[in-house]
Amino acid sequence: MAALSDRLNPPVQDTRPRVIAIGGPTATGKTALSVALAKRFGGEIISADSMQIYKGLDVGTAKVTQEEMQGVPHHLLDILTPDQPYSVAEFTAQAGSLIRNMEARGKLPFVVGGTGLYITSLLNGVRFAPQPENQALRAVLQARAAAGEGQALYDELAAVDPDYAKTLHPNDENRVIRALELYRLTGRTMTAQRAASRPERPPYRALCLCLGCPDRTALYRRIDARVDRMVQAGILDEARLVYDHRDSYRTAAQAIGYKEFFPYFEGAATLAECTAKLKQASRNYAKRQLTWFRRQADAVWLDFTAPDLADRAAGLVMHFLDNT
Repeated sequence: MAALSDRLNPPVQDTRPRVIAIGGPTATGKTALSVALAKRFGGEIISADSMQIYKGLDVGTAKVTQEEMQGVPHHLLDILTPDQPYSVAEFTAQAGSLIRNMEARGKLPFVVGGTGLYITSLLNGVRFAPQPENQALRAVLQARAAAGEGQALYDELAAVDPDYAKTLHPNDENRVIRALELYRLTGRTMTAQRAASRPERPPYRALCLCLGCPDRTALYRRIDARVDRMVQAGILDEARLVYDHRDSYRTAAQAIGYKEFFPYFEGAATLAECTAKLKQASRNYAKRQLTWFRRQADAVWLDFTAPDLADRAAGLVMHFLDNT
């Protein structure tokens, strides 16, 4: 029998949308797992990848193919041309709209990708206030970056906002510049602004699954094999496209998968040397992805090499749906 207090004050039903997030480093099989789960639970997939939004950049971003989709609807793929910028604020707004639409249609949203900033910002309900802009200041910072001072800009950010700097690569010039611009114009760090932007209660009932493995060498072997497949699949053609448009394709020109081949086009390195450099850069990126997702306190980690991965993940999703 229910307690008297429960009868007098029944618990308020949680009507927040339910979301399944699947994150983790590159080459861990997030695509295959998400498709299998979406088919099993009547879901649709929202890509949380900051590069797969761009049309024509398929091989270097490991974009899911039509065959790999197996008929499962995917969203936020191929939505922009490579000369257009895109922000985490735009992602959270568009993903939020998609989640509400899926819920209304009785579909389970799966948010899948390796861009940890996108996933954590969405799940935590980060509110992005309009950031002040100063075109003159931005032009100065961009000119310094173009002149090869990217590391110096990163060091300046690390001096005033070390916590945020740790989440970025020195080559991520757009985010480094935005954070420096915010600090110089307002005196606020990006870390402080984000802390103030989080609501007390997240907007979603979320299950966050992260793929990793105890043996780091297994992940590195997967990454190296993926790079070899990319070379065979024509990544060089995409890299050449980005190189030829590097002044307008600013985000892609800084992305892992393309800039590593620029020395080859300039005659400064062999294809083998550039391929090896891409493998190393991808391994380093995987380390940063692991570090980021480990900060997601409620994440459930799964070994992507486990033969029963799909069954274990499905069990966790079923338990989540039955108990939320």
